[in-house]
Amino acid sequence: MLRRFLNASIAAVALLVLAAPLMFVALVVKLTSPGPVLFRQRRVGKHGREFNILKFRTMSADASQGSPITIGRDRRITPFGAFLRKSKVDELPQLINVLKGDMDLVGPRPELPEYVQKYSAADRALVLSVRPGLTDFASARYRNESELLAAAENPFDYYERVQLPRKLRYARFYARRADLRLDFYIIGLTIRALLADAFGRAPRRQTPAKRNLAKDAPAPSLHALASQSRRAGLNRAMIPR
Repeated sequence: MLRRFLNASIAAVALLVLAAPLMFVALVVKLTSPGPVLFRQRRVGKHGREFNILKFRTMSADASQGSPITIGRDRRITPFGAFLRKSKVDELPQLINVLKGDMDLVGPRPELPEYVQKYSAADRALVLSVRPGLTDFASARYRNESELLAAAENPFDYYERVQLPRKLRYARFYARRADLRLDFYIIGLTIRALLADAFGRAPRRQTPAKRNLAKDAPAPSLHALASQSRRAGLNRAMIPR
């Protein structure tokens, strides 16, 4: 109850403080490309309840006809949308989702229904036992996911067989240990990662390992996750154990 109250309170205050900048972003989105200001997409939340996640629209209005996964420099992305994605400003409307109770500030990122169907029964029970969030460990680690997918020979296969299991490991770790102290720690990690990107520290180039694209490829080991996190400049305490 306390966590929910804090999440709703922080989201409400943030929306009030950021009202003017958010209205400016909304105006630029509207003026620079035809279509609605907000993008809505069905995602799976706590206990499997679906909801509409909100984002500033960063693609052309007919982008829903294409792939649900964004890969590299997707031609559907508008020039202003590219900036919003890089800075993660496109995610700020999800503060409304937090206020409504669909999401929390911190929690596993909500997935598309078609990918949640691929979860094991155990993963569905555990990961969906907590509200999804604006940020989590995987968001900080894979904040440039579209570039990672672009480097894969088969991005869709790579996401399903490699990337999704990696993200699920972080989601399981969070779901088992969720508390306010961990939430504030993850928020700090996220801010640090975004500031590093904003001030020119280029993220280490990630190249998908071809061996991980093989059929039935296992999720990365904890040792591998530890190495990846250290290379990304993230604190060792974030590594699932």
